[in-house]
Amino acid sequence: MLSMNGWDRRTTATILPNSKPIEIIHIDDDPSITDLVATFLEREHDSFNIHSETNPKDALDVLADEQISVDCIVCDYDMPEIDGLNVLERVRETHPDLPFILFTGKGSEEIASDAITA
Repeated sequence: MLSMNGWDRRTTATILPNSKPIEIIHIDDDPSITDLVATFLEREHDSFNIHSETNPKDALDVLADEQISVDCIVCDYDMPEIDGLNVLERVRETHPDLPFILFTGKGSEEIASDAITA
């Protein structure tokens, strides 16, 4: 995949044959988005395993039950019942150092500020 300046933007890191996969939980209430993101990320890097959840409570259960060893969470902000900031706050209670990527199409500086302080 080439960017506009002609550089290949894919990850160029070497993965050792016996290295474990990078387990990513992706949370979005729109199933078409979870499918799209999973496909994109898994094409970007062979070691990414994407676990998609359309219900934030189910994703938090996966994390709490330690069903998988999660390396990162990618979460939408705008979801019914529990928004992405609330998910972030709950994750921080038990996993303060877990990388968490919050994304939204309806962002504001206030949301960014709240995410930083969570």
